Amino acid sequence: MNKILVTGGCGYIGTHTMVDLIENGFDVISIDNFSRSNPKMLERVEKITGKQIKNYAIDLCNFDACRSVFLENTDIKGIIHFAAFKAVNESVENPLLYFQNNLFSLINLLKCVEEFATPYFVFSSSCTVYGSPDESPVSESSPIKPGESPYGITKQMGEEIVSEFSKANSTKCVSLRYFNPVGAHPSSLIGELPIGKPQNLFPAITQTAIGKISKLTVHGNDYDTRDGSCIRDYIHVCDIAHAHTLSINYLEAEKEKSNFSVFNLGTGVGVSVLEAIETFEKVNKVKLNYEIGPKRPGDIMAIYASNELAKSELGWSLKYSLADMVSSSWKWEQKLKEEFDSSIK
Repeated sequence: MNKILVTGGCGYIGTHTMVDLIENGFDVISIDNFSRSNPKMLERVEKITGKQIKNYAIDLCNFDACRSVFLENTDIKGIIHFAAFKAVNESVENPLLYFQNNLFSLINLLKCVEEFATPYFVFSSSCTVYGSPDESPVSESSPIKPGESPYGITKQMGEEIVSEFSKANSTKCVSLRYFNPVGAHPSSLIGELPIGKPQNLFPAITQTAIGKISKLTVHGNDYDTRDGSCIRDYIHVCDIAHAHTLSINYLEAEKEKSNFSVFNLGTGVGVSVLEAIETFEKVNKVKLNYEIGPKRPGDIMAIYASNELAKSELGWSLKYSLADMVSSSWKWEQKLKEEFDSSIK
């Protein structure tokens, strides 16, 4: 009884989490329909871990398809639910797509959790649930302000759905509010692989550095921050991944005070966009071509975490620094170029 189902298992955080779970003795199966991920990432996880992973290429918005996975795997011990659309900009442009995909998939999954009495459920949430906070660092008890984007609203609603579900069922649930996951696995075999133009800062930086993008755009330099650019809490994806393994252990040990617990996952340090660029240039000895552009709808000025609760309750600690984040991101981008160049020779 140590089988964990990871939805969105072939995505950025999903792949790193499957590696961490396997390295900590769990059996893993995945659901990913590759609408926002690459099936090759599954092979790379297997290369790192030496374990073959069963993936079900289904759409969680199809209830019967979702239920079929549970019928075939009646021994699922816990679920880590990543599968969702996550681009803030896209959610502003196409809100119904985000409400339908992110909420219907969650509801279908929870119907199966209820029917098959799955003991543990970990929900992939986001710091966007805090909206535009009055001050940082934000703690788990900070006010939940109105969502700044449809994506953020789906995470707020998702947490409400999981919370209410946990009150009516025996399943123990954790919601992990990520701040800004960045970086790549030390092997450089898995990392962030955006489809189309990257929406997040770090892949935009590395793609500019490697020449895929001619010029990086910094969206706004007149925010009320120390250098005018937005401030975020960047955290290494491997630190994020390990928190999911610790969350399963936490639920299994019955340490939680209720059926629903919430934890922030961030470093506790705010870094501006311009500071992140400067650190990338300094650590990797690469000069970036960037310009200041207009602000983006849905972006908030500044947010970073208080992470004391995750440290004390989950036994979580940070392993990777900002220098590690920019270094591993660059090595991953270089590895991708090397593989591409080899494939066309």
